[in-house]
Amino acid sequence: MVDLTQLDLNLANVSEMVQLFGVNERYIKLLSEWFEVPIFNNQHHILLDTKDEAKIDMIKRTFNIMMALVKRNIAFQERDIIYIFHVLPEIDDETILELYLSRREIIKTLQGKPIYPKTLNQKRYLEMMEKHTLIFGIGPAGTGKTYLAVLLGLKKLRDNQIKRLVLTRPAVEAGENLGFLPGDLKEKVDPYLRPLYDAMYEILGVRQTEEYIDKGIIEIAPLAYMRGRTLENAYVILDEAQNTTINQMKLFLTRLGFGSKMIVTGDITQSDLPDRVLSGLVKASKILHDVEDIGILYFDKIDVVRHPLVQTIIQRFEDARH
Repeated sequence: MVDLTQLDLNLANVSEMVQLFGVNERYIKLLSEWFEVPIFNNQHHILLDTKDEAKIDMIKRTFNIMMALVKRNIAFQERDIIYIFHVLPEIDDETILELYLSRREIIKTLQGKPIYPKTLNQKRYLEMMEKHTLIFGIGPAGTGKTYLAVLLGLKKLRDNQIKRLVLTRPAVEAGENLGFLPGDLKEKVDPYLRPLYDAMYEILGVRQTEEYIDKGIIEIAPLAYMRGRTLENAYVILDEAQNTTINQMKLFLTRLGFGSKMIVTGDITQSDLPDRVLSGLVKASKILHDVEDIGILYFDKIDVVRHPLVQTIIQRFEDARH
């Protein structure tokens, strides 16, 4: 008979068991895959086919965190389990639990679904946006850096804390030529701002979003439209900032007016600028890192909240650069 390691659980009923193990034990299967350890459910126990003390400890910690969430009736998904798996080696259990136990709702969707930060860096990012006047969110695609900025802007708009929400980005795109698209510059740039529209549609709906745009309450424009303006009492988001030149970044940042907040987001590893042209985002993050009232947060691949394959893809591309 195989000698298996047993982890005791304190499950009160079948409902708690389903929450902990997942439907058809999909959470157990997921953890077994990620830890590369056969894991079995034996009613109120977990059996591990390993004697590796380090893995046993990590699996035990994972189930303890999941149990704490179950006992407090806090729902979690596969994405949360994968995130816990990634941060366990570096972060203590209490800090991880705090993400779920003390999380504050950002805003509700049009259908009434509450949206919460999904990672510790997302939580820090939201706190930073509340505290500072100028914030840089830097990191890979899928970490929520622009999405969360838009959500917080919509919340402040709804709460009458700001008068306008301004969304902008440079007219540089991944390997394509805007000149071949029909329409004026704004019409050419609008398709590239689709993720920002999608976030607003999710919260406000299409009709109210378009109404706000028509009234100028929400302004969506290419970065070139910012020249010569001073933005006061506004919440301003510069997306895809890795594609700004140093002069464009300086132009944008100096538009800051009284009562305004600026959020600059981008991925410094994916610049579409010509070779030898230094990104304004890279320059700004270096020279402004120690300025009071400016916050800079670097997201990592573990903050990617899209499909788990996205993390793997990012890692493989990073490895291929070396």
